[in-house]
Amino acid sequence: MEIDLKLDGNNLYREESFTDMKTGAIRRLTPVKSDGSDDAGREAIFIAQTQLMSPEGALPVSAMLEAKTLDEAIQVFPEAVSKEVDRIVEIAQKAKQDESSRIIVPGQG
Repeated sequence: MEIDLKLDGNNLYREESFTDMKTGAIRRLTPVKSDGSDDAGREAIFIAQTQLMSPEGALPVSAMLEAKTLDEAIQVFPEAVSKEVDRIVEIAQKAKQDESSRIIVPGQG
């Protein structure tokens, strides 16, 4: 099996990370050209990152931030992370319900 490991030179980003050292971090992905210069034709991407503690350990949480600037990203961080946490909890609860609703037949399973 052959894996295509070729980078897309038309879809490159420079990554920067900003953190308050307590709540989380914001990653800013700035579009760049293949020579490393900024690509003004594309918008930067902002991603929220934090962790939740669970009985199994730290659970990473990431969410896209609808923002054009770092200041806007800081402002929308709480709501975006909260929505993502709600989504994760909903998935976990559904998985738990699905698991508890299984019928176990002796000799199968």
